[in-house]
Amino acid sequence: MEYKETRLRKIKRFLKETRRVLRITKKPNKEEFKTTVKVTGLGAAVIGALGFIIFLLKQLLF
Repeated sequence: MEYKETRLRKIKRFLKETRRVLRITKKPNKEEFKTTVKVTGLGAAVIGALGFIIFLLKQLLF
């Protein structure tokens, strides 16, 4: 019985924390969204370029 009670308590706590987070979040304005897209795109491009360079080095050296 105790296992079910603690499990139920964990679920209730999770739902309470989820509601709290959803209450304090807000939709980003246009400028915040553009900045986020730019930073995310730049990060993806850098990681992709590094992966490609490593792949080329591996092909050339081995």
